Amino acid sequence: MATARRRLRLTFPSDLIHEPIIYRLAREFDIVVTVRRAEVTSDHGSVALEADADEEQLERGIAWLAQQGINVEPIA
Repeated sequence: MATARRRLRLTFPSDLIHEPIIYRLAREFDIVVTVRRAEVTSDHGSVALEADADEEQLERGIAWLAQQGINVEPIA
């Protein structure tokens, strides 16, 4: 299968700031993640990243992020 690349902005609620979400995304879905920008405060987190993987794995990973309560938006 072909490798796909997505640029995404993840917005984390306060209860997930200390969880290893990006690590789990990379590990469990075999996605190569490059963090381009991050801002974390005591009440929210925002991360801009590039994700490279098989298209199906990317879709599964993005769906998992949403299930965790993370807002996922594409970056144009």
